[in-house]
Amino acid sequence: MDRGCPRRIPPHAAARERRRRDAGITLRGARSIRRRSISPWQTNSANQTAGQASPPVLVVLANAFCRPPPLFGRARAGNLPSLQSEASPQHLHEHTSRGESTVSRKVQVVGVGMIPFTKPGASEPYSVMGARAAKQALEDARVDYKLIEQAYVGYVYGDSTSGQAAVYGVGVTGIPVFNVNNNCSSGSTALFLARQAIDSGAAECVLVLGFDQMSPGALKGAYDDRPSPLARFQESMVAVQGFEDGVPRAAQFFGGAGRAHMERFGTKPETFARISVKARQHAARNPLAIFRQTVTLDEVMAAPQVFNPLTRLQCCPPTCGAAAAVLASEDFARKHGLDTRVFIAAQAMTTDTASTFDSGDMRRVVGYDMTGTAARRVYEASGVGPEDVDVVELHDCFTANELITYEGLGLTAEGTAERFILDGDNTYGGKVVVNPSGGLLSKGHPLGATGLAQCAELVWQLRGQADQRQVEGARVALQHNLGLGGACVVTMYQSA
Repeated sequence: MDRGCPRRIPPHAAARERRRRDAGITLRGARSIRRRSISPWQTNSANQTAGQASPPVLVVLANAFCRPPPLFGRARAGNLPSLQSEASPQHLHEHTSRGESTVSRKVQVVGVGMIPFTKPGASEPYSVMGARAAKQALEDARVDYKLIEQAYVGYVYGDSTSGQAAVYGVGVTGIPVFNVNNNCSSGSTALFLARQAIDSGAAECVLVLGFDQMSPGALKGAYDDRPSPLARFQESMVAVQGFEDGVPRAAQFFGGAGRAHMERFGTKPETFARISVKARQHAARNPLAIFRQTVTLDEVMAAPQVFNPLTRLQCCPPTCGAAAAVLASEDFARKHGLDTRVFIAAQAMTTDTASTFDSGDMRRVVGYDMTGTAARRVYEASGVGPEDVDVVELHDCFTANELITYEGLGLTAEGTAERFILDGDNTYGGKVVVNPSGGLLSKGHPLGATGLAQCAELVWQLRGQADQRQVEGARVALQHNLGLGGACVVTMYQSA
């Protein structure tokens, strides 16, 4: 597509385009990045002034990817919104140059697959679920398994080499199979590694698979004879808010983040509950979701309380399921006549920094800064800002995390998420449609599969294949997948 081609503006984005013109923008190509006074981003001007050297290419590729020139032009760092939070951690100001790479390959998402998610005890074995999702992705891609050169498999609850057990259900061809466990971000971490393999030239066509066969009840560790990888996080939580026996630890982490937002910005408990109502409304249109029955605001608020402000209907359920994707280089896709409508425009992965543990802010303990850093790198690498995103799949393990992630991704300014929700800007007819699949809250959350399920939904949206969930005119999609412990992967997809 020519960079100077005028953009067809879908009806749901017309108001957004007018706001952009009224607010003042800097044009670079056919798309633009809006200037903001308050938002969770920071430019690298201070680092440039200090004369910091750019990281080596290998470090760049390990943190973000960009195909130059981007489809809609490149955003200059000075045009990106800047962080105004008084609690801004220093790491958000650093390493902006990691967001761009001058040499890279276009990575296409040529096929996706996902099986219906189910409750624990009602699913097939993990290996069967994984093989089914992989076969769906291969069929969607119209790729023979013999052409797959590598496989990356994400899961959390399973023994070593569970990935091989699932992949062997598709074929036994001797390819490398990489097992990936990165807590709730395992699926998107596998996607990140697969994209790197193609971007580096190590492979031309790769299978990415995620699954989990979970047990009922709250998440818990597998071992009691060694320190938990979440021990340091729990120490930080206890220092801020204490610990309540008998309450699921994850609910205390993310419920605490919700409390922090309430204390800082006056957010009301019912605002979090509205996210559950929206999630169920979206999931009602998704035949693959585990919860398709709509709920009212009163029902969400009246559900048993888990950890204030969270009620049971504001917590994602343990789920069994699988999803997959097939990635290919542009050359491979064209050579084999594959679907080249959707490609990865930018991607970044981050882990925790000191602010997670020493900020005294539960939002940061659960990954707010990881989200902000990864998102900023993706926007800088792609030249596309948050105002240009049409559809988002984000990590709504609890309603509180969805709310703070609106701000972490720059979809709305810090402290304004409540107004964003009340104005309906997170759903159809608003600024951006968030979690049209129903999200983790209603679609379900089989930990290893979630990142690939998000990928599948966004690919269907950009192809115009999302049926009743379709976001009209969607061309730019953003994925956010977070794992406590911790890791965050943000991926931007675009339609060609």
